[in-house]
Amino acid sequence: QVQLVESGGGLAQPGGSLRLTCAASRSAFSIDIMGWYRQTTGTQRELVAAITRHGSTNYGDSVKGRFTISRDNAGNTVYLQMNSLKPEDTAVYYCNADYRDSNGDYVSEVWGQGTLVTVSS
Repeated sequence: QVQLVESGGGLAQPGGSLRLTCAASRSAFSIDIMGWYRQTTGTQRELVAAITRHGSTNYGDSVKGRFTISRDNAGNTVYLQMNSLKPEDTAVYYCNADYRDSNGDYVSEVWGQGTLVTVSS
């Protein structure tokens, strides 16, 4: 069973920074896209940032210029550097990974358990 383990959430002051890490367990398949989503109570989960195995990135409009997504060379760990945090960034952040087989065909999508980020003074 493939697992995604997130870490790095916590409390930050407005204007502060946090770094989230998501590490994927070993799998017979490769990861194509890894991303971060966030969700608050009563809202839909929204894309924060995503990165392909080739390094192409995509960001939600509300975090552009403040957050940076990156990935390790092995492609199994993804990071989210969050700067200039705002109270509205408060949410549970979820890591996501799309797995592909050797033919590039979709295999499965895996979610992490979520890590809480709270931005408050």
